[in-house]
Amino acid sequence: MAKQKVKRVDLIFKNCNCNEIIKASLKKPKEEIIQMLIDSELKGRGGAGFPTGLKWKVAAAEKSNRKYVICNADEGEPGTFKDREILDRILCKVLGGMALCAYVIGAREGFIYLRQEYRFLIPKLEKMLDTFHEWMEDFELDFTVKLFIGGGAYICGEETSLIESMEGRRGEPRNKPPYPTQDGYLGKPTVVNNVETFVYTMMIMHIGADKFKEMGVKGSSGSKLFSVSGDTPKAGIYEVELGMTLESFVKEFGDGDTKAVQVGGASGFCVPRKRFKETHIGYQGGLKGFSLPTGGSMMIFNSSRSMYNVLHNYLVFFEEESCGQCTPCRVGCQQLLKGVEAVKRGEKSQKYLNDLLRLAKTMKITAKCGLGQSVANSFSSIVENFREEMIY
Repeated sequence: MAKQKVKRVDLIFKNCNCNEIIKASLKKPKEEIIQMLIDSELKGRGGAGFPTGLKWKVAAAEKSNRKYVICNADEGEPGTFKDREILDRILCKVLGGMALCAYVIGAREGFIYLRQEYRFLIPKLEKMLDTFHEWMEDFELDFTVKLFIGGGAYICGEETSLIESMEGRRGEPRNKPPYPTQDGYLGKPTVVNNVETFVYTMMIMHIGADKFKEMGVKGSSGSKLFSVSGDTPKAGIYEVELGMTLESFVKEFGDGDTKAVQVGGASGFCVPRKRFKETHIGYQGGLKGFSLPTGGSMMIFNSSRSMYNVLHNYLVFFEEESCGQCTPCRVGCQQLLKGVEAVKRGEKSQKYLNDLLRLAKTMKITAKCGLGQSVANSFSSIVENFREEMIY
């Protein structure tokens, strides 16, 4: 059953002794830690939702003399700002999760891939890293973590583009398979997890898999941080149980005149008012109706907002941030932007929107990575639900 009310929790920022959690966890057999994560049904909190325990299990099974752990702190999705708060307030939990991963898979080196715009955090991060490395010496775990500063490219939020940039090349996605857990950084098995995901691995070690599963719903266990912005009197960061309906979310955070919610940032779906009741926030499975995962961005729009302007803003962003590697994304983003502008100016008839929708669907099928594939999410959901605003 879906959560009919927004249920806030206080887990991720809850005070706890990171040193003691790490120390106790490192005494557990590696297989036990993996099984706890699998039992918890924790899924990646970056938006893709891949089971964390399974990812670590696959990497642990790889035979290699060198493995890596990478924390993806390239928080570039429009409307998302929760990882910045995590890094600023509870970095010890992020590093603790990385240490657990290193212990489980057999890695000795780790990296925090920090987005360029978060450079102001570097002094604080470096200070905590010094303390962390002292912990590792005390625990006799051979694991060090370094900072890697990204160049400010949105595409590097995608794990293989991130790895490419770390290796000194352009941030462009690789073909999959092979996946990073087999062939990652420098060709070695690599686990790449989101900032928030590493924190939840620590909290699961702290409270146990069963208690974590008590939150959320079947198929979407636990809680998640949401970055709430837009036309809301409660803009900010909130930790909420997964499985809620969008209707309940709007009742909690809307301003009484919400006409649409952009779930998952520019690469997510724009849900109109008529679908609030049937839309749930969570991962596939265990929910009736339409389920939407999200990396955390929840942008609320009321009746005063032009959805054409919203879409235009997204398309300008995508055109700028496309790495240009594949034709569907490189050309498609440009043509979608030019197309909606031409319709708005009256140079193209409203029927041309149908051609643009077909182009967006083609991009979803043929683009090489998630950037080009996800353009269709916001484009199609806005055009189909707010068609009149694209014309008048």
